Amino acid sequence: MMPSSSAVSTLALLLSSLSPGSSLSVTVFGGGGFTGSRVCKILVEKGAKVTSISRTGTPPKWCAGEEWTKGVDWRSADLLSADPASLDGVVGSPEAVVSCVGVIGADVEFLRRGNGDANAAAFGSAKRGGRLRRAAYVSVGSEVDACKESWLPEFFKGYFDGKLEAEKAAFEAVDGDASRVCLVKPTFIYGGTDFGLIPPRVNYEYGSGVEELLSLPPFKFLADVTPGLIKVALRPPVCVDSVAAACARAAMDESGSILPVLDGTAQINEYSGQPKATGLTEALEWGKEQAIKFYDWAKVEVPKVIDSVQSKIQESKS
Repeated sequence: MMPSSSAVSTLALLLSSLSPGSSLSVTVFGGGGFTGSRVCKILVEKGAKVTSISRTGTPPKWCAGEEWTKGVDWRSADLLSADPASLDGVVGSPEAVVSCVGVIGADVEFLRRGNGDANAAAFGSAKRGGRLRRAAYVSVGSEVDACKESWLPEFFKGYFDGKLEAEKAAFEAVDGDASRVCLVKPTFIYGGTDFGLIPPRVNYEYGSGVEELLSLPPFKFLADVTPGLIKVALRPPVCVDSVAAACARAAMDESGSILPVLDGTAQINEYSGQPKATGLTEALEWGKEQAIKFYDWAKVEVPKVIDSVQSKIQESKS
């Protein structure tokens, strides 16, 4: 007996919902930045319909011209100056959003607005779109936040106040349902190919080595028993790819399960499914290979040098 048309429709709908990235509409605020652009890349690879919103409205230099960037709708908007109506026109009606918007600086109000008001505007616009199901936000690790009272300059208050405001806006965007919000809370993010001072940045090779080193038990113990910024400095940094993968997973999660708060490198890495850092091991292996090469070279060349010196000594005596 042939199945009814309604049964066929139901089956088609089920299969569509199970297929990865079945045209899910995801907007990435700060999609032109260091972390946000990598979120966009992963979402495109998972099959999502991706929109990036940033001030430039263009891909960053590291990925300009790469094939995946053609799968992103790159849009421009200033979250702090755009009126709600014009911002809504840019944001549209996403089903999931990821915000990687954030600033650093030395002015309290600049930090509060850039981290707080900007994200509040972004999440508010996404909510007004009427289809929002999930939200992810890159915040700051709780151990960093714990330093704000006594270990950091006073102007950092604006940074932490802004981050808290953004977290509240993320929850409000999904009607206060904490199960639909993923907070990703790193301490220090590394990655890419360059070093930088503002914002502070170390490249992948160096950062991976530091992450592997600080993940060793002796350093974990020291971090657990030391206070404030010393504790934070001894915690392993997290790769930008892990942060991006965690955000993308949360945005694409159609299972209906409770989205997590990922506080620190270990939780972010576990949720993102990224491989363990191997920078230290690779550096040691490289050093070992170079030592072997030098030894092999020295076995051949050093005797030649000794023979040459001895010959010259003999010649000088004759």
